[in-house]
Amino acid sequence: MRIIQLFLLVTLGTFTLQAQTSGSTNQKIDSIKSAAAQAIMRLRALDTLAQGLGVTKETQQDTVQRLDTIVIRLSQPMAYTRSQGAAIKPVDTRSVTGSNIQEKIKRFHMPSFWTKTNRATINLNEVAFVNWNAGGNNSVSGIMSLHSERNYKFRYVQWNNTLDFRYGLNAQEGQTIRKTDDQIRFSSTFGHRKDTISKWYSSGKMNFNTQLSNGYKYPDRSKPISRLIAPGYLFLGVGTSYIDDAKKLNIYVSPLTQKATFVLDQDLADRGAFGVRRATYDALGNKITDGEKVFMELGILVTNTYERTVAENVLVKSNLSLYTDYLASFGNIDVDWFLDVHLKVNKFITSNIGMHFIYDDDILFDRVINDLGFVEQNGRPKLQFKQLLGFGVVYAF
Repeated sequence: MRIIQLFLLVTLGTFTLQAQTSGSTNQKIDSIKSAAAQAIMRLRALDTLAQGLGVTKETQQDTVQRLDTIVIRLSQPMAYTRSQGAAIKPVDTRSVTGSNIQEKIKRFHMPSFWTKTNRATINLNEVAFVNWNAGGNNSVSGIMSLHSERNYKFRYVQWNNTLDFRYGLNAQEGQTIRKTDDQIRFSSTFGHRKDTISKWYSSGKMNFNTQLSNGYKYPDRSKPISRLIAPGYLFLGVGTSYIDDAKKLNIYVSPLTQKATFVLDQDLADRGAFGVRRATYDALGNKITDGEKVFMELGILVTNTYERTVAENVLVKSNLSLYTDYLASFGNIDVDWFLDVHLKVNKFITSNIGMHFIYDDDILFDRVINDLGFVEQNGRPKLQFKQLLGFGVVYAF
């Protein structure tokens, strides 16, 4: 029976193919009638063949009943495909420009908890005279300063780092170039607080101050009175800080701070400059022991930094440091106070007035040492004062 079913399927496929390839409707009908007659004749031939093969009547009737209905399609329906998803809008290539093609993809960047500030300033002052009856000397002076900050703040941790550099020169007619300013100051404070609301931090602080080039007591240039890291001051201690970012106020109090005074120049160390122990000499002036290059102290340190805009384009900055030693001279307070007033003209032009006060009982003035190395007059500490007035160019980067 499988052979008979296969033969019938092939025959029906032949009928359909012949019907689809006919020219007109009448021709298709005539072709179908002819094909049907041929199919009946073939069925009869198959019936005779089945009887010869011994197929029973029940099997033949079952086959005829299964083939009593034949459906023949005259034409094949066209397949219909529905588009899925969003419609694609055609693009007019004439409106595409190079800027659209090269537009950068906006990528996600992790937020940084670091903030930075870089500011370079050059202040100049010049005086020139040509046939000036009242007299005077031509002069040019300039001060270059660099201020840099790297600060980190995230939840309970705050870490502030500041570097300041200032260097000034003056050239006047009839004399050699003289130094007018020379400072290198680095400060780093690390603080941790118990919650994100509190303004009080448990802090550790490190300060280092020195200068870059030799300093002289003009007009004498034979013996320098200061050099690089001669002196150099290092403060290292722990304490507590009160930090108010909104008011730009920072107060640090440390009951335990070590102060180290470095005098790395041996000649200055032998003279006992800046509080270090001086060299010892015999009666003939021969040096027995070298002067010490480091002087250590342990005491209390209090610092305060404050900024406030007192008027439009007028900014006042204050940086105060107070220190007293527990062991050698408790109660004698070393003062280092810098007050700066910035007058902003525009983004690139500024004017500033600066005042710097220093008092250190380890720095002695009017000290007299004879040729044999003996101190004839000890000298005494004095209040040091420096005033700056400049107008120049500032560049932030």
